[in-house]
Amino acid sequence: MAKPAVTQIASDRLRPQLSHGESPVNRRSLPIAAALTAIAALLLTACSGGSDEKPKANDKIAGADQSETTSRSSASPSSAAGRPKIELPDDLKLTFEPEETGDVTKNAVLADGAERMRAVNAAIAGTDPKFTALNFYNTSKALEAASSWVEEFRKSKLTISGSAHYFDRKVTLNKDTSASLTFCADETKGRTKDIKTGKVKKSSDPRQDYVFYATQLRKNSNGVWQTTQIVSKRGATQCMP
Repeated sequence: MAKPAVTQIASDRLRPQLSHGESPVNRRSLPIAAALTAIAALLLTACSGGSDEKPKANDKIAGADQSETTSRSSASPSSAAGRPKIELPDDLKLTFEPEETGDVTKNAVLADGAERMRAVNAAIAGTDPKFTALNFYNTSKALEAASSWVEEFRKSKLTISGSAHYFDRKVTLNKDTSASLTFCADETKGRTKDIKTGKVKKSSDPRQDYVFYATQLRKNSNGVWQTTQIVSKRGATQCMP
């Protein structure tokens, strides 16, 4: 995949956000009505058997290694069967619930969906400088979104810290090898941090840090549930306490 075009931005406009397909510059990159339409269309497609998009051999993120040294912890348990081990810095914590359901296939979707979110955060934080996990768990439009997301942070010399809690995760299995996964995120404790100075910037509107995500996944030939599409709505009332 070609290197994504990224609009040059001023770092003081950035607000604390964690990984998804929006621009880290402006949470209103899509009007709310448009975001809701996109989510509805995505869910309708997923439930009907959905996208015929398949992984492409050249779907690889473009970017440069992050030179700053980052301490690594919170290693991903999914290192078996050729799956990349994902590590996050000490000051970044992600939690997911539920982790399992009563269905083996749904459990696999939940696990790989979580690894996708961890992979994007690891790429931003610099603990996956070669973007191995990012390319492993993303493909098609989701990989394009993740690529642009990581690139904007890199260009602005920013990273992330704090924590995010992903909850109310629900899986719908389709008749083919695809599935939909929706979930909420509480990113109120997420922070944008300047890599050079270490200065942390908090959100001016915590309500915007409650996010609803709708994603599509497809099981590839290696048995990995790769995310193919992802849309999100910030300020989601259904995700607020």
